[in-house]
Amino acid sequence: MARSYDIHDCPVARTLDLIGERWTILLLRDLLLNGPRRFQDFQESLGGVAPNTLSSRLKEMEANGLVEREFYSQHPPRFQYMLTAKGKSLGPIVRSMREWGTRHLD
Repeated sequence: MARSYDIHDCPVARTLDLIGERWTILLLRDLLLNGPRRFQDFQESLGGVAPNTLSSRLKEMEANGLVEREFYSQHPPRFQYMLTAKGKSLGPIVRSMREWGTRHLD
């Protein structure tokens, strides 16, 4: 389970409760840049993420309404993940982070 800042009257803390765990923002980045992704796609683009961590983050994102998953194979059961409208609304935040990083860290 994700850790929480548990500051309910602060919108920044509440947003970080949703996207502040390690890897979550990079999962959002991948989905925003590439559209629907499979588990394997995430593993390839995020080489350092452990499969159990990736699975946990995707489940948390789904529970928080940021992504939804759909079957693409019944046997074995496999899913692809796509952003919901709520997840897509984080696009400007991710783009701003990218622009800031490009401007100040390159």
